[in-house]
Amino acid sequence: MDQIVIIGGSGHAKVVIEILQESGRFEIVGCTVKNSAAPFVLDVPVFGDDSHLPKVYASGVHLAFVAIGNNRLRKTLTHEALAVGFELVNAVSPRAVLSPRVELCNGVAVMAGAVINSCVRLGTGCIINTGATVDHDCNIGDWAHVAPGTNVAGSVTVGEGAFLGIGSRVIPNTSIGEWTTVGAGAVVIRNLPPNVTAIGVPARVSCRSERRSRQR
Repeated sequence: MDQIVIIGGSGHAKVVIEILQESGRFEIVGCTVKNSAAPFVLDVPVFGDDSHLPKVYASGVHLAFVAIGNNRLRKTLTHEALAVGFELVNAVSPRAVLSPRVELCNGVAVMAGAVINSCVRLGTGCIINTGATVDHDCNIGDWAHVAPGTNVAGSVTVGEGAFLGIGSRVIPNTSIGEWTTVGAGAVVIRNLPPNVTAIGVPARVSCRSERRSRQR
C-alpha cells in the first residue's frame, strides 16, 4: 500500500480517513492538525501542525490528502502541500456511483451515496458530499463543495470555491459564480453571480459573501 499523510483532523477528515482505509490502497501514516492536543484522529496518529509536513515528505511519504471542509483554507493548504512536493490523491468512496466518463482532477473527495453521471468534470480539491447527486455534463469548479443531499441537474457550471448548502437544488443549464454560497434547502432557478450568498425558494441573493475560516 502507498503511504499517505492527511492534512486536517476535523469531522470531514474522519470521513476521508475511513474512505481511504476502505479503499485498501493506502497506509495512512498520520495527520497534521492545527491547535490539537489529541494524539489521534480515529486511529491515525497526529504529527502536530503543518510545520511537520516537510519532515514527513523527507521521510519518504510523498502522497497527501487535504481533508479540510472550508473551501478557501483547503485551497491555501493544498498549494502549501504542493510546494513541499506532495502529490494529491483522490478519496472516492466505494459506495459512491460514478460514470466511467467522469473526469476527476486531484484532491477530490466523493462521499458515500453520491451519484455522478456522464461527462461531469470534478475540479481540483472539490467535494461531492454524502448522498449528493450531480447529473450529466456538469463542471464542478476547483475547491467547490456540493453538500450532503444536494441535487445538481444537468449542464450546470459551479464556479471555483462555490458552496452549495445541504439539501439545495440547482436546475439545468444554470451557472453559479465563483466563491458564491447557496443556502441550505435553496432552489437555484437562475444564474448566480460570483461572491454572493443566495437563499430561499427560489434562491435570491441576500448579501455579498464574506471570507470565513472554519475549524479544521
